[in-house]
Amino acid sequence: MKTRCAWAGENPLFEAYHDEEWGLPVHDDRKLFEMLILEGAQAGLSWSTILNKRQGYLQAFDNFDPKKVAQYDEDKIQELLNNPGIVRNRLKVRSAVGNAGAFLEIQQEFGSFDAYIWQFVGGKPKINAFKDLSEMPAKTGESQAMSKDLLKRGFKFVGPTICYAYMQAIGMVNDHTTDCFRYKELT
Repeated sequence: MKTRCAWAGENPLFEAYHDEEWGLPVHDDRKLFEMLILEGAQAGLSWSTILNKRQGYLQAFDNFDPKKVAQYDEDKIQELLNNPGIVRNRLKVRSAVGNAGAFLEIQQEFGSFDAYIWQFVGGKPKINAFKDLSEMPAKTGESQAMSKDLLKRGFKFVGPTICYAYMQAIGMVNDHTTDCFRYKELT
């Protein structure tokens, strides 16, 4: 039996996300956009709510194509707000559309969102060595710097705690606990 981070629990959806995605370095811009939107949608909610609605998000947000999402008009926003497959929060839906536009501006400036976002950890994953979830910070200097810069560029729902969760999700930090089988695989 594999030892996993305690948060993965016994939920098959969490186990799959933990085993196949969380902490794995992501360099694909579409995937980076997807995770940024999902982490923002999660604010104030449980991650299980977002994982359970992930397919709904993929369909509702055109497979997280930032070019398409940036073009959403009021009719499309209203359609999203009536969609039970996603979190129907007006501020979060509008932020996803605005964030898509800011995302595209970063791609233009840096060549890719990947080149921009990974600069906050010097281009390679930061390896932590936490034995227990209680040792994990909610935010770090890097996530605070990322949040500050994203906010300056017009992003919403990108506070330091959301940015740290994003960094964990896309593998900018390896926060698998040291007893977890993924910790060794990703170190």
